[in-house]
Amino acid sequence: MASSDYLGANQRVEYRVRAARITDIEALVALSGDRLGDAASGPLGPADLMRQLVFLPHATVIVAESKRDIVGGAVLAIRPSVRAGGFVGTIDLLVVDPAGEPEAVSDSLIEECLRSAANKGCASVEAPQPDDPAEHPRWERQGFIDGQPVLRRVVDPAGRRR
Repeated sequence: MASSDYLGANQRVEYRVRAARITDIEALVALSGDRLGDAASGPLGPADLMRQLVFLPHATVIVAESKRDIVGGAVLAIRPSVRAGGFVGTIDLLVVDPAGEPEAVSDSLIEECLRSAANKGCASVEAPQPDDPAEHPRWERQGFIDGQPVLRRVVDPAGRRR
């Protein structure tokens, strides 16, 4: 996993991006707020669903932490796709604490999702269109293009690098 330094206006913030642990789930769910949508109305609550995802091979749950506090998280879900020519990763959840350094943390989380998708053999990664149009440049910097109704980026699966 990755470790990053971000230099703010007058301070240095250090955070680490790593695989989520069961003990991180409550903090991740709290940070997610209402972004988990219908997960709360299903047979499993959001926390129980996230705990299961930690152990599934077709999902990657990652968190960013600073001073042992969870400051962001992401969920990458992987599915097979004949049309895409292999597996497709979907960044199903991306949440960042707005009180910290949201741009730097979200960039690191996206980078780790892309790395995980390539390691798991994905041909591409998708993400939902951001609610705020001001967030489009962040995704474009990471190589995503507008592929209505989602954002898309081609990745080189591990083992098939050019």
